[in-house]
Amino acid sequence: MTLYEQLVDDLENLIRTGVLRPGDRMPSVRNLTRSRSVSPGTVLKAYGILEDRGLIEARPRSGYYVARPASATLLEPQVDAPYDRSAPVRVNELVFDLLTSAMDREVVPLGSAFPSPDLYPFKRLFSALAAAARQFEPWHTMVGLAPGNYELRRLIARRYLEVGCAIGAEEIVITSGAMEALNICLQAVTRPGDVVAVESPTFSPVLQAIEVAGLRVLGIPTDPVQGLDLQALEQALVRHPVKACLFMPNFQNPLGSLMPDEAKQALVELLTRHQVPLIEDDVYAELYFDEDRPKPAKAFDTEGIVMHCSSFTKSLAPGFRVGWVAPGRHAEEIRRRKLINSLSASIPAQLAIIEYLERGGYERHLRRLRQALKTQRNRMLRAIDRYFPAQCRVTRPAGGYFLWIELPIEVDALTVHREAMAQGISVSPGPMFSAQGGFRHYLRLNFGQPWTDEVDAAMQTLGAIIARLALDADSATR
Repeated sequence: MTLYEQLVDDLENLIRTGVLRPGDRMPSVRNLTRSRSVSPGTVLKAYGILEDRGLIEARPRSGYYVARPASATLLEPQVDAPYDRSAPVRVNELVFDLLTSAMDREVVPLGSAFPSPDLYPFKRLFSALAAAARQFEPWHTMVGLAPGNYELRRLIARRYLEVGCAIGAEEIVITSGAMEALNICLQAVTRPGDVVAVESPTFSPVLQAIEVAGLRVLGIPTDPVQGLDLQALEQALVRHPVKACLFMPNFQNPLGSLMPDEAKQALVELLTRHQVPLIEDDVYAELYFDEDRPKPAKAFDTEGIVMHCSSFTKSLAPGFRVGWVAPGRHAEEIRRRKLINSLSASIPAQLAIIEYLERGGYERHLRRLRQALKTQRNRMLRAIDRYFPAQCRVTRPAGGYFLWIELPIEVDALTVHREAMAQGISVSPGPMFSAQGGFRHYLRLNFGQPWTDEVDAAMQTLGAIIARLALDADSATR
């Protein structure tokens, strides 16, 4: 056993047995260096492992403390019932405001839809791009057209096998990111005026895509832990002329919910009976924190009714815009739509990702990425526990990089958004995840940024804003 492993075991035992209790200050790095005759690097490595396990936390300018498990005090948000009718969508202005703030380096991006680019292996990706460029042949510009480079589709098909999906490379269509995949799937199975069922709340760009296509949206209640309410969906299919469903069973954005495998199977069986296609958005599946990657709904599809969409944007290569769709029975129509829309995804980006995947190291990168996100989730949960009013509820997702927070009912999320932006902090207010402007007292926060003093201070400021607004509202009603 190495020196840092022994130190981890000893300190963990002191915490587990209650010698060191939640809130106790840990020995300083200097003191442990002297008392254990080890280097500061050994102590910091041990403390880093204890942080990853959620046993201790670093407090800015104060040192390390035994962590209080957030799960002991923080409650899960409740299910907020959506409107029981289809409706047009109007969310673009709010979404554009958030995207603009995400590009401002002076803003703490708690409202961003993106994790930190520092979590991704850009040096290796650009090395792969350079290697691909040296082997580039002009004919690649033709063979890379829709449905995309065959070798990349073969490598994607091989990863499908690992989660129980026997999908041939010939079915897969490479797209310019997952959003293009979702858009061409919507184009393939709907016409303007049609009704599309989505989770409620749902990912705002999905609402934008539906808005641009002239479709109507029907929100299905979704649990922050278990995901989609299948009973409500079944009732909706009977009562409304639903032409397609667009759902995110794995680590749904913004909730972070994960549907159990049996629920995914029941979902596919239900939609198969009604012959309603499922457009499955599965971009966060690789970002799981437990031992096994969750299965997609596509794994339970026996009749080609699921159009499975994903990308490398969240797991490997932000900015490369390489996604794909495995569209089942709609494969031919999707190939045509892809050609009409954009001919092909970026050919150099496809070649770079092929080179990277074939060199190996993808799984090692994913392990580091998952561990970083899990650690950052735990830190944000502890910050919410420490800084936010006790009435707040928050999710504890097992993957992805978003928390969904239920504020005191009298606190308006749009007001929180405006006041936070005035302090240089972005948040995502609940109404941007609803076609009807619902979820007025909810926020989505992004824990995909490395934890820094600046992020910690932003969380403290945000908690103070929420507490003051709750107090003001309470005083006004007296």
